[in-house]
Amino acid sequence: MTGGEQNALKSRRQKRRAGQRGGAVKSFLLFMTGLALLAAAAIGVGAWLGYRAATEPGPAAEDTIVLLPPGSAVSTIARQLEDEGVIKHPEVFIAAVRIRGVQGEIKAGEYEVAARSSVMEIIDQLREGKSILHYFTAPEGLTTAQIVRLLIADEVLEGEVTVEAGEGELLPETFAFTRGETRDALLRRMMKDQDALLDAIWDDRAIELPFSTREEAIILASIVEKETGVPEERARIASVFVNRLKRGMRLESDPTIIYGLTEGEPLGRGLRVSELRKETPYNTYIIRGLPPTPIANPGEASIRAVLNPEETEDLFFVADGTGGHVFAKTLREHNANVAKWRTIERQRNGAQ
Repeated sequence: MTGGEQNALKSRRQKRRAGQRGGAVKSFLLFMTGLALLAAAAIGVGAWLGYRAATEPGPAAEDTIVLLPPGSAVSTIARQLEDEGVIKHPEVFIAAVRIRGVQGEIKAGEYEVAARSSVMEIIDQLREGKSILHYFTAPEGLTTAQIVRLLIADEVLEGEVTVEAGEGELLPETFAFTRGETRDALLRRMMKDQDALLDAIWDDRAIELPFSTREEAIILASIVEKETGVPEERARIASVFVNRLKRGMRLESDPTIIYGLTEGEPLGRGLRVSELRKETPYNTYIIRGLPPTPIANPGEASIRAVLNPEETEDLFFVADGTGGHVFAKTLREHNANVAKWRTIERQRNGAQ
């Protein structure tokens, strides 16, 4: 074989081996592509199955209350939701939370999970923190001790009462709160709300009022609060007391006498003549000016009434037999009104 023939044979062999190597590479690439497509298909199927599991209706047949303690891990929450019967698979909940990247947005609280809620819907609810709201009502005109007793009796609030609130320092109203709020926290809210109200309305008070401090305003407002339960009367009742204070007259308010006797607890009967004459710091039939402290916690309407009372010349009022009062400018008019009230009382007592 000549040298030329040998070179040609060698070249053919090299091309054949290169072709074989190329075919192997192509086969390998086709094989790997197939594996990738299978993996992608598997991932796609898995993602689709996961999405379907996270969005399908949940197992709960009715609305369910779920209480999630503060500091609970996502895995703990998932197991609790499963125990409460609102999800089937805790791993689906955990995966959905992680895929969405909302691990730090799940809020503790008391939730009412609607029947058939999906995992995604539950996650959205826990992210929004739409906890169940409870309500506590402190009626106007109660003493601080009476409001504290209501707080203690509330079964949803937590903790002992350690905040020391003075008489008249609370703003009575209805407060919304979530489970876990303490009684002390609610007391602080009442105190803060009264301060905020006074900050908002103090500078708009009428001029030449017979008191100069917020504390005095609350004292007078507490008396107005105890004298009438008729909203439209408050500003007129306030005008009577303001007019009497300006003239140096005693307030002669029965609720102040009762507070001096019982610290605001119900007397359970009418006042006796001896009690009208009993000397206490709160007996406004004896002392001049305001008593030393409020006699209750006045509501916003009574506070506004004493800061902007009606402009009247009234100096007296007495019950009219319908739940309200009749007003008078002179003692003579007042005595006639009192006589009418006594007649009504006798008629009622005779009918019993």
